[in-house]
Amino acid sequence: MGLAVSDDLMITAQPLPTWRRMGRRSDFAHLGDLVEKWGVHQVVVGYPRHLGGEVGEQAAGAQKFAEELEHTLGLPVVLWDERYSTVAADRTLIEAGVRRKRRQQMRDSVAALLILQGYLDRRQRDG
Repeated sequence: MGLAVSDDLMITAQPLPTWRRMGRRSDFAHLGDLVEKWGVHQVVVGYPRHLGGEVGEQAAGAQKFAEELEHTLGLPVVLWDERYSTVAADRTLIEAGVRRKRRQQMRDSVAALLILQGYLDRRQRDG
């Protein structure tokens, strides 16, 4: 699971180490620890829509995850379109000259950064 956090002004996103999912209880405990450590007051979850914008099975899973997370953490959770985030992450890493094996290790963190940055940018534009 790729993770990212924003700065205090909610302008820039920064990647965090990738978390290997181990089940809801463990995942939510880890996310709760990050919320406490970073002073998080809102969570953004990637929402995997199909290319045409339709909602499929994976999106339904993300929505359920977001609802459970919101209930568990007691924080608002926003679903954010993650289409093209993995492709953009790969492209960014290739342009940075990162080797294939290392790209595979970094892909989810960079995708999380791009998802959060997209959310932050929209938030800035919309006021």
